Amino acid sequence: MKLEFWMVGNTAFNYLKEGMDIYEKRLKHFVPFESRIIPDIKGAKNMREAQIKQKEGEKILAKLEQGDFLMLLDERGKQFDSLAFSAKLEQQFQLSHKRIIYLIGGAYGFSDEVYARANGRWSLSKLTFSHQMVRLFVLEQLYRAISIQRGLPYHHA
Repeated sequence: MKLEFWMVGNTAFNYLKEGMDIYEKRLKHFVPFESRIIPDIKGAKNMREAQIKQKEGEKILAKLEQGDFLMLLDERGKQFDSLAFSAKLEQQFQLSHKRIIYLIGGAYGFSDEVYARANGRWSLSKLTFSHQMVRLFVLEQLYRAISIQRGLPYHHA
């Protein structure tokens, strides 16, 4: 099993990239882990939102494999506290999936086809965060969840 974190578009701010790098390195100490960028759509400025979502969705679906478990970061997703999220991630690890993928979509969300393919949806909060900041938050929460599973003091630090 491999844990992957997919994001549509590059991270725009160096301070966020530096924080993301910290948690990516920490995660790799405990599980096979990889971050992947889904490139932005070329010519998106001349497209409608629905077209952008559709094209992003096609790119995402093309990278998925049959046995992948796909969890979308979505404002309408289920919310967890840290202990419950850790338990949920542990359940996902116990399933016989080749990869567990957490995905942050583009600015307009996901296409209907991506929603249909997803195994679940996760919401960090009822608050709205920028797509850029959420990247760091997700990596930190994945690390926190694994720290809880391993009994490390990070969760209470």
